[in-house]
Amino acid sequence: MTAATPLRVGLIGYGLAGSVFHAPLIAAAEGLALDTVVTSNPERQAQAKAEFPEVRTVASPDELFDRSGDLDLIVIASPNKTHVPLATTALKAGLPVVVDKPVAGTAAEARELAALAEERGLLLSVFQNRRWDNDFLTLRSLLEQGELGDPWRFESRFERWRPQPKGGWRESGDPAEIGGLLYDLGSHVVDQALVLFGPATEVYAESVIRRDGAETDDDTFIAVTHASGVRSHLYASATAAQLGPRFRVLGSKAGYVKYGLDPQEAALREGERPGPGWGVEPESLYGRIGAGESPVTGGGRAVPTLPGDYPAYYAAVAEALRGTGPNPVTALEAAAALDVLEAARRSARDKVTVTL
Repeated sequence: MTAATPLRVGLIGYGLAGSVFHAPLIAAAEGLALDTVVTSNPERQAQAKAEFPEVRTVASPDELFDRSGDLDLIVIASPNKTHVPLATTALKAGLPVVVDKPVAGTAAEARELAALAEERGLLLSVFQNRRWDNDFLTLRSLLEQGELGDPWRFESRFERWRPQPKGGWRESGDPAEIGGLLYDLGSHVVDQALVLFGPATEVYAESVIRRDGAETDDDTFIAVTHASGVRSHLYASATAAQLGPRFRVLGSKAGYVKYGLDPQEAALREGERPGPGWGVEPESLYGRIGAGESPVTGGGRAVPTLPGDYPAYYAAVAEALRGTGPNPVTALEAAAALDVLEAARRSARDKVTVTL
């Protein structure tokens, strides 16, 4: 294998995660080639062939692993309950792995996978794409520049208005499915908080089922105390009839408020692909920074939002596989987020604050 030879990728799963996020980003990454898609659904097989004419399709992961010598990376975008067994099989077959979040149902399982990958000398990376959201990149830059002073409180909302349950494994009440918003959207907001403000020391949470017919949490709040002293207030909801700001961050000098969601997911869903102008949002959605002023009435100053950059994740994976860059998201980082999610589940259940 030379630097010019594309790394061949096998993608397991072609539902929402596989078809909307992983396949287009893999195909767009320099140095990677989408070789095989695993799905037993004939319609999804046809969809994959239509979108990527050169790709092979197979019906089962076993068929993929039978060709392990022909592949350089396995990406697991199948339902949550399959992440650990499939990642284990891939690593034991000598293949580097990318796993969609959550990498596992427990932090202990995530650390076991990390240990296996280290033992085999293989890359194990977790797809935390929202580290490359436009608002997150902008906020991270503001913090690094000291624009807010000492950060005090981080409010992060990932809210939707979905009054009717959609069903499927993501909304299943079976614990084996690892469904519910705590592990879905919660994986994102917790990961972002830990990246920005460091390890958690205490966790308090409220997690409820509000919609008729829903089987698992659809409205969750997590309060995290960081060792740095920052308090994170994190919201994940499918029942928000009015959406709050995506970020509200308060510091000793100023605060930053940002509404709206990064445009990349919507673009990918519409079939758009990375290229010039990717991840750019209109000025009307820029966040505002200031002190003692209301951004709703135009107070403070507008902060141009940095372009979102999901393609950077797979570019970093390609570099890590070639030994020219670090793993963009390690399984141990994902395990730290799972520590918080497990503590949040216990806190909500037992109505206690959990010390980590």
